[in-house]
Amino acid sequence: MTSISTLDSTLEEKTPNNSADLHDAMLALKRVLANLNNVLLGKPEQIKLAVCCILANGHLLIEDLPGMGKTTLSHALAKVLGLGYQRLQFTSDMLPADVIGASVYDRNEQTFNFIKGPIFTQLLLADEINRSTPKTQSALLEAMEERQISIERHTFELPKPFFVIATQNPSSQSGTYPLPESQLDRFLMRLSLGYPSAEAERKILAGDNGRARLESLSTQMQPQQIASLQKLVQRVKAADPVLDYLQRLIEFSRTQSEVGFGLSPRAGIGLLQAAKALAFIEGRTHVIPEDIQQVLMPVAAHRLDGGTGFQNNGAALVSKMLDTVPVID
Repeated sequence: MTSISTLDSTLEEKTPNNSADLHDAMLALKRVLANLNNVLLGKPEQIKLAVCCILANGHLLIEDLPGMGKTTLSHALAKVLGLGYQRLQFTSDMLPADVIGASVYDRNEQTFNFIKGPIFTQLLLADEINRSTPKTQSALLEAMEERQISIERHTFELPKPFFVIATQNPSSQSGTYPLPESQLDRFLMRLSLGYPSAEAERKILAGDNGRARLESLSTQMQPQQIASLQKLVQRVKAADPVLDYLQRLIEFSRTQSEVGFGLSPRAGIGLLQAAKALAFIEGRTHVIPEDIQQVLMPVAAHRLDGGTGFQNNGAALVSKMLDTVPVID
């Protein structure tokens, strides 16, 4: 792994004070990963990808069975990154106003005052998002894309940084509504935690509970440090051969009959941003093909699912892309 001093000298020209700030932020990032791995046992790759998603300024969708640690991971991310946190339990009777807020009439002032909803936070956990109706799900669309809320001809800026981590149960479970393609596309990544390893589960059964460690988790980073790291991620380079490989993957997705539609330009940008963030976490100042390959499944699969007769083929197509598309043409 490239040293922190190498990142200091390569990514950004800076004064000594700025260099010290970057050095501290990189050390804090290492502590963030270590603390998260201490809370959610046996899931280092999923944790690294979740942090990668935040550094790429994206939103995260976690799909899994209940009880797999989705909420624990979300809360741990907010706590260790020093972010304001709200958890919103989505239900079938929830309305958009329950998410974004509503205007309430003040009889004394004879005016309407906007009461902000739980979305006005830095990290929003939209728990079991697919248990709410599409109308309520759509209340998140503008917030996730523009980082603002428009209501009754007024626009309200959301706190910075702003991230949505949504959890959803498998669509085969009762009482769920599938997320529309426009909603899925707002999530940079979709992850699945899966069952713990035998070793990790033994620790859990022996009383080594992640929830208990979550309570003692300390903040390792501040929001301004996250913003600084996000800017440095933008400076990670992607050479022309890497961009050519990425473009071949995107084009391949558009020519296959297994899915109803291929990857959009927005998906391509998301792939590149995620690959840059992963390279940065690994201590590199440039993207390599392996970075794209590692983020392809979480970034692309959920965008390739959907359409009549095409359900759940996204992961299969991503595997086919990785096996078929050559790194060097």
